[in-house]
Amino acid sequence: MTAPTPSPAGRGTGADAESHAAAPAPAPAAATDRPAERAELTADVFLATADHTLLAPGTTPAELDEFLRAARALGVARVCISPTLIEEATQALRSSPVQIVTVVGFPSGVHTAEVKAAEAAAAVADGAAEIDMVLNRGLVRAGDWGSVEAEIRAVRAAVPGRVLKVILESAALSDAEIVGACRAAEAAGADFVKTSTGFDPAGGASVHAVALMAQTVGGRLGVKASGGIRTPAAVRELWAAGATRFGVSGTAAILAGWAAPAAPAAADPAGGAAADPAANPDAGSAY
Repeated sequence: MTAPTPSPAGRGTGADAESHAAAPAPAPAAATDRPAERAELTADVFLATADHTLLAPGTTPAELDEFLRAARALGVARVCISPTLIEEATQALRSSPVQIVTVVGFPSGVHTAEVKAAEAAAAVADGAAEIDMVLNRGLVRAGDWGSVEAEIRAVRAAVPGRVLKVILESAALSDAEIVGACRAAEAAGADFVKTSTGFDPAGGASVHAVALMAQTVGGRLGVKASGGIRTPAAVRELWAAGATRFGVSGTAAILAGWAAPAAPAAADPAGGAAADPAANPDAGSAY
């Protein structure tokens, strides 16, 4: 079966459009979320496009509190955290403009569509503003685009009016599979496609994958690069390739090096920015 082609009407057509209209809409996306309106990549733009991330298993309340304090001090627009941390984070951020992003079907993507939809609905009820869902990679590799699109639609219907990102795990897919998954995400009403969970041994974001995703849906959907992004040089490379959002845990370190002379980012075998080989504070995550 060939990869799906989005309807001319774009995202949220038919019954989905009605459900979107019925829900309170979130704040409009920043201009930098759409490649057609890209700003110069300054430190402030990076902060506006960064999802400051803590997805380490076993995070304690004290560690979450420290993370949220740092997020407010850094001035990031969003934090990306595990679903079980949302309620506590919502209380801690109640007087802050920082929004909460969470993940569903994470990190394997093998949950049923019904479970992913229920997870997403519960996360929004707890205070999440954005949902990053992991695709079932087996369906993508099998070319079962109808089922791929159906599971995205199920999550889309569960969280009308909220930003929905679809995680492809691009390092584990062929170019044709990346293109097909991007088209399915667009046809099903997603707002972004995202490279990686940061937990798969295949790797994280690459310039090649981001460029391919941007060529496929850029200007209509945002492109979130995540996984192994640790330096300003890597951020700039991925931005130039078409990224409009970044999933990063080392936000403070990236900002600290922003004004330093730019050095070329180390290239991974797939042609993208490589992960820092230093020990990862996220205990197994490549964020």
